[in-house]
Amino acid sequence: MSRILSPALRTAIGPRSRVSTRPALLQHGCAAKRALVSAADLRFGQPLHETHPHIIAAGDLTPGISALEYHHRRAALAKKLPRNSVAIVAAAGVKIRSGAVFYEYRQDSNFYYLTGFNEPEAVAVIEKGSSDVMFTFHLFVRPKDSRAEKWDGARSGVQAAQDVFNADEGRSVDDVEKVLPKLLNPARSVYTDIGYGNRKEGVFARFIAGSEPKVDGLAKLLTSATVKSLQPIMNELRVNKSDAELKCMRRASSISGAVITEAMRNQYSSEKQLWTDLNYGFKTQGLDGDAYVPVIAGGKNALSIHYVRNDALLNTGELVLVDAGGEYGGYISDITRTWPVNSRFTGAQRDMYEMILKVQKSCISLCREDANMSLDKLHRVAEDGLRNGLGDLGFDMSGYALDTLFPHHVGHYIGLDVHDAPGYPRTDLLKENQCITIEPGIYVPDESRWPAHFRGLGIRIEDSVRVGKDQVEILTNTAVKDVQDIEALRG
Repeated sequence: MSRILSPALRTAIGPRSRVSTRPALLQHGCAAKRALVSAADLRFGQPLHETHPHIIAAGDLTPGISALEYHHRRAALAKKLPRNSVAIVAAAGVKIRSGAVFYEYRQDSNFYYLTGFNEPEAVAVIEKGSSDVMFTFHLFVRPKDSRAEKWDGARSGVQAAQDVFNADEGRSVDDVEKVLPKLLNPARSVYTDIGYGNRKEGVFARFIAGSEPKVDGLAKLLTSATVKSLQPIMNELRVNKSDAELKCMRRASSISGAVITEAMRNQYSSEKQLWTDLNYGFKTQGLDGDAYVPVIAGGKNALSIHYVRNDALLNTGELVLVDAGGEYGGYISDITRTWPVNSRFTGAQRDMYEMILKVQKSCISLCREDANMSLDKLHRVAEDGLRNGLGDLGFDMSGYALDTLFPHHVGHYIGLDVHDAPGYPRTDLLKENQCITIEPGIYVPDESRWPAHFRGLGIRIEDSVRVGKDQVEILTNTAVKDVQDIEALRG
């Protein structure tokens, strides 16, 4: 059972005896005779320092995040739970592309945040009893299976759930339907998002459906009136970034920005060629790859906010809008830059770009705790600036003109997800060490209502920002954005 320790004690002695800076020794073998085996001689379902020291530093469980920090996250969750309650989080399932072909695995962000475990078919349970200072961490994982591992690669296994991922109780995921009811029955309340929306997948899919008589009881437990959504509590935890998380985000953002700046130096004949170069740059410079499917939109393709086909040619005289970023240790960067396909902006392109950039810089300057701003307040600042700027450029801004020209919000939270802490209110005042984007954009339809020289123009400028107490940190400042700097690169 894990104890919720005071900060001073946590610093002095760590969370408990099992949590260590590295899984130095693992016990395995028969009960009569257990051998101590170096972790370096074992295989796991994800990189660890012992097997991948070039990726994971000593003391870290995942890139940049220590085993101790993962314990602190679980303790913080337990502290927010009422007494005699249970929180359940399931790993993401494997997504099938077609037939036996699957997509690259991406762990559920809440599960990853709490465990650092990066395999499918797993369940984490945080059990809080009648004490405010104690909780039990149960981790159900796939057992070791030599036949399955021959085809699909190594699994970490049940013993590693305890010795590496620091579960108080590690069990096979095959035991979920037998063990979980015993944990849930005495609980006064259950917090989970299993069974809601698109969470009916993976190991719990058949339980929610109740298609098998033997799991009807579990299906009822997971959908009963005592079940509450865990997401609001997870949002409160995830929206405020730790020092370690900020380091991951700085690395992802700095490298991503530099890769995008380098792309501005080059000439590309197609959207796909540019996309390929960015992905190559992210990976070769030390990131995991694309943080999301990027938007590489030449010309009028930029009028579609989430254009991701990226298969058109780039034409001289047009702009290309690039919304892209890399990922490090699960933490993302989110950047948008717009630049001319040839060497220089046209007059109309420059006028529109500089107007949007002025609004973006104004909004970024307000990303401070002492400015008492929320995302919704920043959006209204952006709307006012864009409305006035467009009016100065000759646009008729009557009626719902701005809704057409600027159809999205000026920003969103970022972290493990591109739209982090989903559902966290945009009306809450921004606090130090929260991370958001600022991304004003204008998209002018090719219609007679709008000034002819601006029709078909789509421009967005976006940075990832850390909210400071009294000053702002632009995480993505390695991506140039001033007109003169872009034209110097394009020249």
